[in-house]
Amino acid sequence: MARSLTTALLMRGDRRLSVFAILVTLVLMAGEAKAQSVEDFYRGRVVKLLVSAAVGGGADLYARIFARHYGKHVPGHPTFVVQNVPGAAGLLVAGQMQNTAPRDGSVIAFLQRNNLAEPLLADQDLGFDPRRLNWLGSLNKDTYVIAAWHTAATKTIEDAFKHELVLGNTGGGTENVTFPLLLNKTLGTKFKLVRGYKGSDEVALAIERGEVQGRAITWTTMRGEHADWLKDHKVNLIVQLAMQRHPDLPTVPSALDYVNSTGDRQLFEFMFAPLEAGRPVAVSPDTPRDRLAALRTAFAALAADPAFEAEIASRGGSVELLTGQQTQALVDNIYRTPRDVLLRAREVRNQR
Repeated sequence: MARSLTTALLMRGDRRLSVFAILVTLVLMAGEAKAQSVEDFYRGRVVKLLVSAAVGGGADLYARIFARHYGKHVPGHPTFVVQNVPGAAGLLVAGQMQNTAPRDGSVIAFLQRNNLAEPLLADQDLGFDPRRLNWLGSLNKDTYVIAAWHTAATKTIEDAFKHELVLGNTGGGTENVTFPLLLNKTLGTKFKLVRGYKGSDEVALAIERGEVQGRAITWTTMRGEHADWLKDHKVNLIVQLAMQRHPDLPTVPSALDYVNSTGDRQLFEFMFAPLEAGRPVAVSPDTPRDRLAALRTAFAALAADPAFEAEIASRGGSVELLTGQQTQALVDNIYRTPRDVLLRAREVRNQR
């Protein structure tokens, strides 16, 4: 309707009318856009779901199950198409979501939890600030473990203080790099890192081929993707890394058991904080408020969906909801970390 009125006025040939026509068009189009409901926007739409990790591993697992179930909770019931975009430890997608992705709720991203803190540790501006995104929430809390292949001399965390254990990892600022470095720096373990594998599956193959002796990995990925390793006793879980012990791992020592100083405790708390948002999901800044509210409501409904929970559980995962508002509060708390703690965390991250 707005465009038809504009055409009619322009055909009159009066320049003043032409300017008036443009103004009328803008006003009418804004009114039409405002009048479009959330359901109207999403009905029949294909929503792009970006995953900031390679195929395989926990992030990809959650994203693909999410894509199958989330649409039934969103008004208009859109379809979700997964696109894996690994790179820069998740920051490639994070930067896209902040700076170039559509700001209308038509693109949703599964980001890496380390993205919540990484800009505080970088030596240069990364073009990303997690406080600027609109967080839908997180689907679980996570715990890391360090697993040693059964043929390695290192069988326990005490062995890791004496013997070198070669770990495969993906590089960048992901926890499979920073957590072993943290233990080396503060506790004196002897983990050696081989970086540059393109994804979780490549690291797993490297372990089975004997290229490396183990890895740091989320418990979700370990029990979901490598249940055979656990069943056949092919790995020894030598330590768990999180603020609380995981109920599945009562006999695996916690790294916090070996932390003796207040300063080290603060450092561990900062580096473990993103694990509270194990699978963070976001949309771009300036997403219309009604769409953001609807997506957050749908996110919470998904977390309580028995079919979704059952499929996650069948793949070794679990669902612990952190709402969008709680995720934002977690980010804000991370950004209140004292400078001296950040400087120590940077030292850990920059180890080679």
